[in-house]
Amino acid sequence: MIFVPASLLVTGGAGFIGSNFIHSYMAGNPGCRVTNLDCLTYAGNLKNLTALEGNPNYRFVKGDIGDAAVVARLLAEQCIDAVVHFAAESHVDRSITGPEIFVRTNVLGTQILLEESRKHWQSGVVADFRFLQISTDEVYGSLGDTGYFTEETPLAANSPYSASKAGADLLVRAYHETFGMPTLNTRCSNNYGPYHFPEKLIPLLIHNIINKKPLPVYGDGLNVRDWLHVRDHAVAIEAVLKQAAPGAVYNIGGNNEWKNIDIVNLVCDLLDGRLGRGAGENRTLITFVKDRPGHDRRYAIGASKLTSDLGWSPAYTFEQGIAETIDWYLANQEWVADVTSGAYLAYYHSQYGGGAL
Repeated sequence: MIFVPASLLVTGGAGFIGSNFIHSYMAGNPGCRVTNLDCLTYAGNLKNLTALEGNPNYRFVKGDIGDAAVVARLLAEQCIDAVVHFAAESHVDRSITGPEIFVRTNVLGTQILLEESRKHWQSGVVADFRFLQISTDEVYGSLGDTGYFTEETPLAANSPYSASKAGADLLVRAYHETFGMPTLNTRCSNNYGPYHFPEKLIPLLIHNIINKKPLPVYGDGLNVRDWLHVRDHAVAIEAVLKQAAPGAVYNIGGNNEWKNIDIVNLVCDLLDGRLGRGAGENRTLITFVKDRPGHDRRYAIGASKLTSDLGWSPAYTFEQGIAETIDWYLANQEWVADVTSGAYLAYYHSQYGGGAL
């Protein structure tokens, strides 16, 4: 049986993956009301969603998932029948230097969101309900040279970030097992694509190459990641939300394993031609730096369950996706300049006056 929500609460929808999901979901489900709850930390950017301004089915609310009163009000007022939970602190390096906010947002914030969602679901206001937790393959820890993470792989988080996400995942599981709450959980591999904050690898590479800045590569550069286009991810999330049985966990991967140094070299080479530079010129910017603590050696997602159960498979090849991503950043340098300068932070205040809606 297909579950089709009428009113969606998306947390963290001004961020990279959340904003791409909102665009994708609203394009395919124009009759669904979408409420975007985001506290607008540095990684939230309302300019990711300017195309939706004026859409009567879209509403932005500035607020914190840790504020039970705000969450409860939105669930009731908007008659929410599905929560898609992206809101999280997500940068591993920041979690190493300041882990407290990761626990506060990713663990305690998720628990508050779950509890208010449980009360709303049990009130009987809506006929059916789903709570979908968006997580990461990093909760599984590090792989050896072969094999893949599956949904049965034990959680073995190695960084404060991944530990906080694992804690949230276990809370979601507990609410299903204890209360029978219809929860879902997805764990994805590394995303890339439009609107990615420039502290992350691929947009940082593009930005630094354009500006002829050093390209920092941790350790020997041989750490392996599986890359997933953010638009493929958005389609997979929608499939899980609508089709998966409550309590299910699904891995989402792009079947694109790349060593970090190979990614760096590829982006360098593609931008040589686009920027009119000589072959190999951008590779001279590569700078190897001290490896970060707890740096997992390899991630690789096995997404066969998602394919066999729900029929999803990635539409993008990495070669196609990375080329389109580079071209998007080159065509949207104003967006990049606003983010890198911090000017994007003033956009919310100019549009909304700085107060919650």
